[in-house]
Amino acid sequence: MRGSVYYQSSQLVKQIFQAGAKKEDKINPNHEHYQMVSSFKTMESYRRVWNNFFNYLLEHWKIRNFEKISSEHVQAYMDYKIEYYPSKQYLEKISAALGKLEIALKKFSKNIHNENREYDFSIRQTILNEARDLKLVASNYHNRAYKKPMLLISNLKNPINQLTAKIQLEGGARIEGVALIKPEQLLGIKIDKVTQVEKGIIYTKEKGGKQGEVLVSLKTYAELENYLSLNSKFKINRQDYYNDIKQAAIISKEVSEGSHGLRWNFAKRRMFEHGKADYSYSDSLQQVSYEMKHNRASITEHYLGGWFLFSLKKFLYYKNINLWFYK
Repeated sequence: MRGSVYYQSSQLVKQIFQAGAKKEDKINPNHEHYQMVSSFKTMESYRRVWNNFFNYLLEHWKIRNFEKISSEHVQAYMDYKIEYYPSKQYLEKISAALGKLEIALKKFSKNIHNENREYDFSIRQTILNEARDLKLVASNYHNRAYKKPMLLISNLKNPINQLTAKIQLEGGARIEGVALIKPEQLLGIKIDKVTQVEKGIIYTKEKGGKQGEVLVSLKTYAELENYLSLNSKFKINRQDYYNDIKQAAIISKEVSEGSHGLRWNFAKRRMFEHGKADYSYSDSLQQVSYEMKHNRASITEHYLGGWFLFSLKKFLYYKNINLWFYK
């Protein structure tokens, strides 16, 4: 499909909107109005989400033909929205709109191209359920870092999930960055310029196509290297990983924050490491934001919170280091 974001969304609206369609017909698989939208207000709400999604794909993924949307893009978009702490209602609306988009794309393919193209956006429901369980919604600051992350990891049942969690904890990677790792993404060993310690390099691709290095301990790197010497790729089941963390949190007497909580641990530890290396607050924040692949430093600051900055201030004071976060 060609045309602007708004033209393409208008064409998809035509596939799924039927004013006045009856409720019983919309849930009847044998009726022509099955799965259609009948409310102008609802359709307008869904189309706003579509337009926002399409603009996101255009900016971050350089996708101009929205018939090329895949589950990978849906996952990245929803993870992107969650990072900005939306309300539960807004996230539910996004999920519902993307569900209707899946139907619209299928109908467009059938009606315009006379083809049955496969679109599966069911990942949206998995992400929505995670967000509901973990209460990843906008509100006051809530510290999501685990108190004892290594204990949590040791209580994971699946060894693959344990390795995934270690990569996230040590390197700050998002889940999409570790969900699939191929041998060519292992780039060897280098000295971490902040801690002056040797680290293993994993090259990852995360939301919006953002690429970059994730540094992990030599032990974790060797473990991943060994796994890839025996397997063609390292791949996790996201739902299984989520469930494993949930049960491990119960055993560890922690509140489950999903795998995202491990990124909070990374952010706090990494800021301390920069502080010990005499980086200024602004330089530290900028560097940690880059490592976490955040668009804005303010997102990273949310991971830190007032209590952490207060603790960091005390730590630097007792280490006789200048209060660099006031510079």
